[in-house]
Amino acid sequence: MAKQRAKSPTKGESTKARRSSGQRAAPRQARKAAPASAPASKPWRSPQRSTYIEAVALYERGIEALQRRDYKAAVKLLESVLDQFPDERELVERARLYLNVCARQASPEEDTPRTIEERLYAATLALNGGQPNEALRHLRLVRDEDPDNNHALYMLAIAHAHRGEHLEAIAHLARSIALNPENRALARRDPDLDALRGNEAFQAAVGSSASGRGDKKRPARTRTGQ
Repeated sequence: MAKQRAKSPTKGESTKARRSSGQRAAPRQARKAAPASAPASKPWRSPQRSTYIEAVALYERGIEALQRRDYKAAVKLLESVLDQFPDERELVERARLYLNVCARQASPEEDTPRTIEERLYAATLALNGGQPNEALRHLRLVRDEDPDNNHALYMLAIAHAHRGEHLEAIAHLARSIALNPENRALARRDPDLDALRGNEAFQAAVGSSASGRGDKKRPARTRTGQ
C-alpha cells in the first residue's frame, strides 16, 4: 500500500501549531525597529538681543536724569526707550512707570509763576485761600527781584499779620506806604490788618484815623505794583 505523502502545514495550520505549543507571534508593532531615543530637551531661554545693552544704557541715563530732577531730559530719554526698543518689554514697562513719575513731578514745575505779575496773583490766591505761608513764598521772590515793589510789600504785611507776626507786618506796611502813600488809605480799612490796629507803630504808620476801619470793603490785591 502506498504511503500517504505528508502534507506540509499550511500557513494557518503553522500559526495554530505555534499557538498550541505556547509560542506567540510577536506583535506587528514590535517588528518595527524602535526609534532612536530623542535627546533630552533643555529649558528654553530667551536669547539676549543684540540691542539689550544699548537699551539698558539709555534707560539708565533716563533714571539718572530723573534723580537729578531734570524731568524734561528724563522724559525724552525714557520715551526713546519705548520708541527704539519696544521688544524689551521689561525695560519698556519700567520706563512707562517712571514716565508717570516725571509727569507728576513736572506739572507743578510748569505751573510755577515766573513773572512778578504771576507771583503777585498767586500770592493773592493764597491769601484769599487762607494760606499765608504759600503767599510768603511767592512774595519773597518778588521782593528779591524788585525790593521797591510797594504792592508786594503791602501783601507781605498782610501775610505776616495772618501769621501773628506783627512787627514784621508793620515794618513791611510802613515801607509800602513810604513808596506809595495810597497804601495808607487801604490799610485804614483793610480787615486783613485788624489784628494790628491796637499797635502804636501801626497807628503811626497809617495816621490818626487808624482806629476806625471806615469802609470795610476788602481792597483788591490783584493790581500790580505802582
